[in-house]
Amino acid sequence: MDGPSGTGKSTVSRRLAVAIGARYLDTGAMYRAVTLAVLRAGIDPTDAAKVTEVAERARLEIGTEPTAPTVRLDGDDVAAEIRGQEVTTAVSPVSAVGRVRELLVGQQRAIIADAAAAGLGIVVEGRDIGTTVAPDAPLKIYLTASAEARARRRTAQDTASGRTSTVDATLADVQRRDRYDSTRAVSPLRQAEDAVEVDTTELDIDGVLARLLELAELRGLPSAPQRAG
Repeated sequence: MDGPSGTGKSTVSRRLAVAIGARYLDTGAMYRAVTLAVLRAGIDPTDAAKVTEVAERARLEIGTEPTAPTVRLDGDDVAAEIRGQEVTTAVSPVSAVGRVRELLVGQQRAIIADAAAAGLGIVVEGRDIGTTVAPDAPLKIYLTASAEARARRRTAQDTASGRTSTVDATLADVQRRDRYDSTRAVSPLRQAEDAVEVDTTELDIDGVLARLLELAELRGLPSAPQRAG
């Protein structure tokens, strides 16, 4: 599940994972956790060499239960902290560092392999899943929406979480991240050639989920929970 910020990837990916009895992996949370480690170390997010040193030391633990995903950095629960504005502003330059992407893609592939070994599916969301992390995935989705719609959604999410935000400020941030993510040298944001594009501008979450379940059924993927516990 790829696409830019604010398309509803996280919410719909988790709901899809629950619906088909799969695990769930938010790769963006991994980059945010490394970014938090960089900020905690007082490192300039644009200093690739020092960012790499921090990333190589950071110990990430990512829970893949869709109803209660967890993110731990060096033993600390950082699921809420990584969503703050400071991390949001710094995550693009950190995630553009080649060695950071190499490290995290390796971890992401290991998590996917673990799910496969357990006989479970996994819904993976991010910006380079279909193109880099899991190019052989049986179903690739590229979620998109207008920048304005994405800004409204992000602002509503921030407000609901107690973070101060305005639509105009969020729109500027969305457009900045779009430019940064789509033009970076390593694994830029782009739609895989065999991905199905789903425009969520005029769809609510239920509508998007219904479309994804339809696509999963067409690909012969499970459409009901297949695992216990």
